[in-house]
This record gives sequence, C-alpha cells and structure tokens, in this order.
Amino acid sequence: MTATTTMTEPTTHTLDVPGAVLTYDVRRNGASTAPALFLIGSPMGAAGFATLASHFPDRTVVTYDPRGAERSQKADPLSPSTPHDHADDLHRIIQELDAGPVDLFASSGGAVNALALVATNPEDVRILVAHEPPLASILPDRENAMAAARAVHETYQRSGWGAGMAHFIAIVSHKGEFPDDYAQQPAPDPAMFGMPTEDDGSRTDMMLGSNMITCTHYEPDFDALRAAPTRIVIAAGGESDGEMACRGAFAVAERLGTEPVVFPSGHGGFLGGEYGQTGEPEAFAAKLRQVLTEA
Repeated sequence: MTATTTMTEPTTHTLDVPGAVLTYDVRRNGASTAPALFLIGSPMGAAGFATLASHFPDRTVVTYDPRGAERSQKADPLSPSTPHDHADDLHRIIQELDAGPVDLFASSGGAVNALALVATNPEDVRILVAHEPPLASILPDRENAMAAARAVHETYQRSGWGAGMAHFIAIVSHKGEFPDDYAQQPAPDPAMFGMPTEDDGSRTDMMLGSNMITCTHYEPDFDALRAAPTRIVIAAGGESDGEMACRGAFAVAERLGTEPVVFPSGHGGFLGGEYGQTGEPEAFAAKLRQVLTEA
C-alpha cells in the first residue's frame, strides 16, 4: 500500500464528559486530506465497526462506545441517556480531536443521536449518512409503535435481560404497522430465541433500560435539520423493508423532502461477524463510499 491508503492501528483514548467517561478509537491516516470519518451506533460500540472501518484505509476513522455501553462508563449506570446527551458527547469528541466538520455514518440509535447532533451543532458534520433510525415517534402508527417500544422496556424491568431481549427481537423484526393491541400481547418465551430464561437481577442494559424509550420516542428538530449546511443522506436496508427502523428512515426522509438511499443487506448490513452477525460488508462499504463521494 502507498502512504495515502495506509491506516494505522487504532489508538484508544478517553474523554471525561458530564456524567460519563467516553472511550473512543482513532485509526489515523496522516496523509489523508479528507475529513475524519466517524462510524457510530447506539448502543453498539466501536467493536461493531471494525470491518467497516477496514474498508476505509484512506481515511482517518473514529469509532466510539456511547456512554453506558461497553468501555464508556456512566457515573450513574441506571440513569437514562437521551439523544441530546449522546449528541453532546459526540460534539465534545469532535472538538477534542479538532476534527470538524467530519463525515459521519450513523446506524440505528446512532442515527437518531446524529440527527440530534446536526440539529444542535451543524458545523460539526459535513455529510451525515443516517442509517435506519428507529424513530417510532414519527411513524404513521406512532402511538402503537411507541407503546410497543415501552412494552419491551417494561418486560426487561419486570423479568430481566433474556425476556427483554426476546421481546426486543420480536418488536424490531415486526413487519408493517403495529396493530392497536400489539403492546398488550404477551412477550415471547426467551428460550425461543436462545436467551436465558433466568433473571440475574441486573437492570443496567443501556438498550433495554434506556434506549427503548429515549431513542424511539425522540422527535428530531426537522426545521433545524433542513436549515443545516450538513448534507443529510437517509439510508434504508434493502432487506429490512417494513421493519420499524427501516420505516423510520423513510419517515425521516419524507420530513426532510428527500428519498432514502437503499443500502445492501439489512439493519446490520455493515457487520462482518461482529456480535455473531454478518451482513454484506464489502457491498455496504462500497455504497457508503459512493454516497460520501457524491457531490
């Protein structure tokens, strides 16, 4: 490889922010003149983006663990974290690295947080690719969708991680609008999904304990997003049509007056074995590169 396509091994850094200590990784390409490329999720941390990052050796790539996830510790693990909290964290990392404006690929809850970042600090982001934000709050069936998300949270609080995860899988894989009585239906048996049936008593899971409410119920500031200089691209998975996160992408794009860009595979299309999941990472990365280089 030439110097222009050589990326260093990731270096790990920490940053004290209000209520948390964030951990982030930088894969630096010192010869690159392109903006730093941030790859983020929520609650998925930096470990979920190793494969995708490897497809951009010509860029400086930054990944991080959101507060309360993996290596980023919160002072109060039981406190909720909102998209505004995560957006402020991202803003502080960008400032710490003196990296703005950056290019930002954000998936799932990370896409919700990224929309909050652009609304509040638009100068931080040159291009945002927001991949499948699970925004129940703006769907046509918003009340039923938000109730379904609350039901997952309630199952977790009542019965623990295995039961909560089983209910989560059922909700996020549901196709189409949620019926009126969907949230009242019994949660599935966790054993059906290979989840533990015993409750270990812990309630610190960020996704089930916080994100199921704070993320899905968040309502973006569309006026601020439309006014931002940031180029916002909404991405939807080609294999996740009808699922809440994919529907969220179409709903955001409609409010912004754009059309979603269809990416290969489904909600985790960029994964290359991380967390035991594999999408189509090579095709996904090629599509992302195309989107980032379009005028």
